[in-house]
Amino acid sequence: MNFIGKTAIVTGAGRGLGLSYAQELARLGANVVISDSGADRVGAGTDTSIALDAAQVLQTQGYSVMGHHGELASEQGCQQLVEAAIEAFGQLDILIHNAGWVGYQAIEEVQSSFIERALDINIHAPIWLCKHAWKHLRQSTSARVVLTSSDRAMYQQYAQPGLTAYAAGKMAQLGIMNALSMEGAPDGILVNAVSPVAKTRMWGVSGEPDNLKPQWVTPGVIFLASDQCQDSGYILRASNGQFTATRFVENPGVDYPFDLARVKASSAGQVARLWERIKEV
Repeated sequence: MNFIGKTAIVTGAGRGLGLSYAQELARLGANVVISDSGADRVGAGTDTSIALDAAQVLQTQGYSVMGHHGELASEQGCQQLVEAAIEAFGQLDILIHNAGWVGYQAIEEVQSSFIERALDINIHAPIWLCKHAWKHLRQSTSARVVLTSSDRAMYQQYAQPGLTAYAAGKMAQLGIMNALSMEGAPDGILVNAVSPVAKTRMWGVSGEPDNLKPQWVTPGVIFLASDQCQDSGYILRASNGQFTATRFVENPGVDYPFDLARVKASSAGQVARLWERIKEV
């Protein structure tokens, strides 16, 4: 794949998955803006050196990369990031919102500041970033947006106690993906999401893992960011070098919202009696 002449913003790119995405995009010729607040594992605090040091390492390898340290919780912070990319490289073609964190709080103990932190990075940031990136993406011949979800949110069987705020934010990004994939369609802006599994510092892993390596997720994200991807509104699950794409698809024969083409019931009792059939369709 060839990304020469394209510009990408990758959030949360100072370490882990984001750094792997940024490095591969740069290796393939893209101008890359590495954005990272330097927050800790639960999304608190800042460290300017994380983004700048990561960018410097890639610059010494001859890649066209710049580091950006900033908070993405506010519209102003997101606008500044987009403007920094435009000022440095004159265009924007790819936006990958990878920034996030994993924090646990039991529902009876959850705090408003904890919830707000999850909403900031998972809902506010992608919306504000896309708001200010949109006019530049519309000018690109192959505009791509990649958001980030999680199997922990999408599938009940993988859910974990204490991850309510995390799951809410990751599912919200799928709603954003669906809405923006439709809004971007007339201008050729394709919007997809990745649901990655990788052993990074979020797992408490600091060294090179023997499985679930971040770099094994990267090929899928690079594809979604490329002009070879011609689909929009898909979720790419990526784990251990394996990939599967899924999306929310309506059942056949539905005339929404008038006819769901499924089991009819006129009372709660009927719903109860027909429940096993209702679950099947």
